[in-house]
Amino acid sequence: MTAKRALICGVSGQDGAYLAALLLGKGYAVYGTSRDAQVSAFANLKVLGVRDRVKTLSMSLVDFRSVLQVLHEVRPHEVYNLAGQTSVGLSFQQPVETLESIATGTLNLLEAIRFWDRSIRFYNAGSSECFGDTGAIAADENTAFRPRSPYGAAKAAAFWEVANYREAYDLFACSGILFNHESPLRPARFVTQKIVQAACRIAAGSPEKLTLGNLEIERDWGWAPEYVEAMYLMLQQDAPEDYAIATGVSHRLAEFVRLAFAEVGLDWQEHVAIDPGLFRPTDIPFSKGHPGKAQVQMAWQARTFLPGVVRQMVISYRAKRVEPA
Repeated sequence: MTAKRALICGVSGQDGAYLAALLLGKGYAVYGTSRDAQVSAFANLKVLGVRDRVKTLSMSLVDFRSVLQVLHEVRPHEVYNLAGQTSVGLSFQQPVETLESIATGTLNLLEAIRFWDRSIRFYNAGSSECFGDTGAIAADENTAFRPRSPYGAAKAAAFWEVANYREAYDLFACSGILFNHESPLRPARFVTQKIVQAACRIAAGSPEKLTLGNLEIERDWGWAPEYVEAMYLMLQQDAPEDYAIATGVSHRLAEFVRLAFAEVGLDWQEHVAIDPGLFRPTDIPFSKGHPGKAQVQMAWQARTFLPGVVRQMVISYRAKRVEPA
């Protein structure tokens, strides 16, 4: 029997690499794209030991012809859209690129699927940033969107594009509204990895201070390898629906910092400084998801919570035998 073919747009990222490994384990033929596959290192695929099993192609999501060409070449059964700008902070500096790479990119994929093969099942990476400030309320699939960043606004636009194409053209298209999820593959520019790496270096003898912004924000942090399982499950359902994917538990960023330094035997308050210049123009003070629908309809629930997430990130980074900066 011919293996199912999956196309992962943004395969070089954290989620793309874990998803590729998951699908390969399920017998899929996996194809992945980046803007220039000829020069991309695909380091995360190498870390997971699957680089040689993923066929990579160049594709620009903002170029409709490029998207159509790749769909024609791969003829996928499933398409996972994990591409586009990924940093909330950077989106304030590059709002146009953020909107184009996320909203226009998603629209091009949907239109190409409508044009080429409507039987393709499509997953879109949504974001909890769409919700904005929900007060103290845990957000679910019915919570209104009030994004507070260019990134959140772009993700909200992409979400409604998916919903529109699902309803107007009967596509199997859905969005996973994922809350924060981390792993050792998280890039160093993200605050969680910045914290883990600094704690490990300081424990190894570095005299540096870790400089951070607002430690009072609260986030719902999960484990990325579990969240890509939810992506896969969404495309195996009888009908396409959107799902909020979260642990259902929130913690202050200060707690993340405390846990990271505690893992290496340090008191974080002796090594951390606050810089108001790192505060975002608008930020979300509290974010928590309610994953009840995913639990009931897909039998998916988080198994790893913040202490386990931090512990595994620290163990992984220290295994690299970190030396002081």
